[in-house]
Amino acid sequence: MRAPWIVGLLGAVLLLGACSDPSDGPETAPPTPDVPRAATTHRRAQTSPSASAAVVAPRVLYLGDSLATEAQQVLGQELRRDLRATYTSAPYSGTTLCDYLEGTGKKSLVPDRDKAAALVRALHPDVVVLQFWGNAWGYTWCMDGITHAASPRKYFSRYRTDLRRLTDQIAAAGGARRPRIVWVAQGPDPLTPDRVRRVNELYEEQAAASGDVVADAGATVAPAGARYTWVQYLPCTAYEHEHPAYCTQPDRDRTALHLDTDYLHFCLAPTTPRPRPCPVRSPGILRIAREITRVVGRTPSG
Repeated sequence: MRAPWIVGLLGAVLLLGACSDPSDGPETAPPTPDVPRAATTHRRAQTSPSASAAVVAPRVLYLGDSLATEAQQVLGQELRRDLRATYTSAPYSGTTLCDYLEGTGKKSLVPDRDKAAALVRALHPDVVVLQFWGNAWGYTWCMDGITHAASPRKYFSRYRTDLRRLTDQIAAAGGARRPRIVWVAQGPDPLTPDRVRRVNELYEEQAAASGDVVADAGATVAPAGARYTWVQYLPCTAYEHEHPAYCTQPDRDRTALHLDTDYLHFCLAPTTPRPRPCPVRSPGILRIAREITRVVGRTPSG
């Protein structure tokens, strides 16, 4: 008999895959449960006219899976406030790298208009942020049935190949104004910690090879000194103490990263059948968004 937390995680993984609808566009609505999704309109953050002219305002494109879907609203707020960024997000739940590759046709959960290269050609971003948990269970058609459980060797080989292909397509689409890629390293996985460790290493290897960078946002949701140890709660940070709504259990000096029933996502509201930005304050999402923003802020364009 599986422990309750494992049952909860498996349920979350199944729901993560089931949440994706290939006919849907990127989530662009404000973070409220009842606002309909817009299939073709991307949400952009505009430069504030009163912001300091000394701050360079980057154009940022954010792509990814359900972790990006839930975080996209918060990341946009952080990028706007700290960097005066122009921001576009186009995540799709249940996806992995190959879904954003051009040439995948009907085998992809991402429509042609939202492929990474297509958006780079259309938007001319300075930075492309890519956040993927590393779809490992075979739901995504473009993985051709390759799963980590069945064959770790094939899984990592395919992941490395797709990292290179996606990097090359983004670079080619950018041309002389090639955007810098920020790969987001993932937090601990309680079922396959070594898988996440290896996926993060592949991000590091690819970034080093192509002159890109990694934002280790996953370290912000892991215990100090135990990067790949999964926990549901962590001590409150100084920022969370200063903003009490993010220190969920101040009497115990700790804050919640996950719901009891979902050990993958960081939104403290239940995952719904229709993907959406997280509608409630969630410390894990804010920690991740703040680290991504910090790295984007010190990342020169290509």
